Amino acid sequence: MQFKEVVGHPKIKEQLIYTVEENRISHAQLFLGPEGSGNLALAIAYAQYIACTNKQGNDSCGVCPSCQKFKKLIHPDLHFVFPVNTSKTIKKNPVSDDYITQWRTALIENPYINQDKWYEIIEIENKQGVISKNESYEILRKLNLKTFESEYKFMIIWLPEKMNTYAANKLLKFIEEPPEKTLFFLVSENSEQIIPTILSRTQLIKIPKIDNDSLYSALCDRLGVKPDKALDITHLANGNYFEALNLAHAGDEDYENLERFKSLMRLAYSQKIVEIIDWVDEIARIGREKQKGFLTYSLRLLRENFMLNLKRKEIVYLTQKEYIFSENFSQFIHQGNVRKLYEVFNRAYADIGMNAYNKIVFLDVALKIVKLIRK
Repeated sequence: MQFKEVVGHPKIKEQLIYTVEENRISHAQLFLGPEGSGNLALAIAYAQYIACTNKQGNDSCGVCPSCQKFKKLIHPDLHFVFPVNTSKTIKKNPVSDDYITQWRTALIENPYINQDKWYEIIEIENKQGVISKNESYEILRKLNLKTFESEYKFMIIWLPEKMNTYAANKLLKFIEEPPEKTLFFLVSENSEQIIPTILSRTQLIKIPKIDNDSLYSALCDRLGVKPDKALDITHLANGNYFEALNLAHAGDEDYENLERFKSLMRLAYSQKIVEIIDWVDEIARIGREKQKGFLTYSLRLLRENFMLNLKRKEIVYLTQKEYIFSENFSQFIHQGNVRKLYEVFNRAYADIGMNAYNKIVFLDVALKIVKLIRK
């Protein structure tokens, strides 16, 4: 991946290039940024630039043998560590290399991948990803390898906050006594969950959310999104390119979810039980993933309407169509019911994820809203 493929962050790119030009590359660096900020993409682009045999001043060349291998994430000196767990195919002691094929495919498709999407890809069901003791043995094995082609070995650790205590202590030892010509790039979203001794031994690179101008330009120039829609997506994504991509590819789904939400709320407020049952029958036919998408969408609308009710317009993220509806609807989402409404939709999301009978789940949601919406 080249720097030019990373959305935004021009000053951080300049800073990283400067460290190479001045031969001041720290052996352990922490790329800390929120989901969708591009911290993983930047770490990969940085490694590719360091390994490139024909650097162009402000980027890797993209065509030398090293860059070609980095593009496919198959460079022999590039190693990845990321959270995993047991699945239908990996029954015991999972490590990153068990899922390396899926990892490369997912990252080539979208280097802004988030945790939930990754866990969905490797099908670990409702388990959380972890970087375990077994992974630390694999790290040690790889660190003992000699470099094959590059001057450096690169160890990119995505979400080091997912390390258990044993693995974290092992990593600390590796960082304190690093093998020669080995670079550790830790890519984190939550430094508070990383043990302080590791934090103190890494050079911190703070990656902020992507600025709106860069996000808007990427949507228009790279994805061909129409300007009006790109403005809506930029506002909704709030600096998160993973979310922006999802919104850009959503097509009519958000419009359909808005109509479903509006219908549910109006029927609940009017206490039209027969029509509510018809609504439940309709949503029961759309499939579990779309049902989960509707529930996620509803949670977002609840949050935005509550902020609108509180007169906090500066942190309200709504499209034009959503805003037109919410101007009037927001008065019904307030401190007296918002928490319980959140609980209703969150519980429904969990139940649908556990394969509960969808008609019962959504009827329960609707009847609870009947009680809550008039509070």
